Amino acid sequence: MSNEHPHPDDHPHEHRVLNPATEEVIATVPAATPGDVAAAVARATGAQRRWAALAPADRARLLRRFAAAVDGHLEELAALEVREAGHPIGNARWEAGNVRDLLDYAAGGAERLSGAQIPVAGGLNVTFHEPLGVVAVIAPWNFPMPIAAWGTAPALAAGNAVVLKPAETTPLTALRLAELALEAGLPEGLFQVLPGAGPVAGAALVEHSGVAKVVFTGSTAVGKEIMAKCAAGVKRVTLELGGKSPNIVFADADIERAAASAPGSFLDNTGQDCCARSRILVQACVYDRFMELLAPAVTSFTVGDPADPATAMGPLISAAQRERVRSYVPEDAPAAIRGEAPKGKG
Repeated sequence: MSNEHPHPDDHPHEHRVLNPATEEVIATVPAATPGDVAAAVARATGAQRRWAALAPADRARLLRRFAAAVDGHLEELAALEVREAGHPIGNARWEAGNVRDLLDYAAGGAERLSGAQIPVAGGLNVTFHEPLGVVAVIAPWNFPMPIAAWGTAPALAAGNAVVLKPAETTPLTALRLAELALEAGLPEGLFQVLPGAGPVAGAALVEHSGVAKVVFTGSTAVGKEIMAKCAAGVKRVTLELGGKSPNIVFADADIERAAASAPGSFLDNTGQDCCARSRILVQACVYDRFMELLAPAVTSFTVGDPADPATAMGPLISAAQRERVRSYVPEDAPAAIRGEAPKGKG
């Protein structure tokens, strides 16, 4: 379940992955069916029992080895993110490093999942933290590596197995992370990646009785569907849904600094960010001065080849997304900034 759909030329059981900067086909991956999902959950169930039986220190050690494997392949993962998601290489390097850091952080938690002793009349009540079983993580395309890791790393540390369904447009980094997990020594079947269509593979994961929890990041509309389906079986669910926030500029602010930094807050990742500050509220008495400074700050934002370290903004994820963004602003709409938009190289 996601906001993207397979390319119209895809076979029902495979997806073509496009480079959004060039629309070149860079890979073809299998598209999971409900039967594939059922088989993956069965494998994960067995692997989870063996994983949960390990000593916490052993789980932590393997997660640190996973983090080290990611660290050793940062450039490879970043380059893959540039090709499948169009992220500027600097952003992509940060994202790969964030996966490493999340795994290291979660490894520490594996050894600290202690319960509590609660004094009661006549003795103590004792609580324990226990793994749920199989956790489904459904990740979006805007930050494919970090958001996948936000759900996966803590779930593994707590003794769960994870079946990750990446977005249709960005499965390659997830598949590579699963390979690195195996190379690091994590048990086979513990962390599986199932590329596939949201309404097919995603829905099958959400509805599978062997999945104990669903972690979803995406649109509010799809999040509501997932919550409703999980409610039927009182299945645990964590949702991170869309939202936007404003920049607020008061008269006593450093106006020059506010204007200079504003473009990065809404153009970073080409605006494909649920915490992008895509509105700017400026106190009336400094509005004109702010707009004078904002225009050159926007036009100086470098658009270009995402593999070029000098590029600050790359492409939108797909032609469909580009048209959706264009639809928000009619051709005859008044421009907020008079002048030119950021331009690419060449």
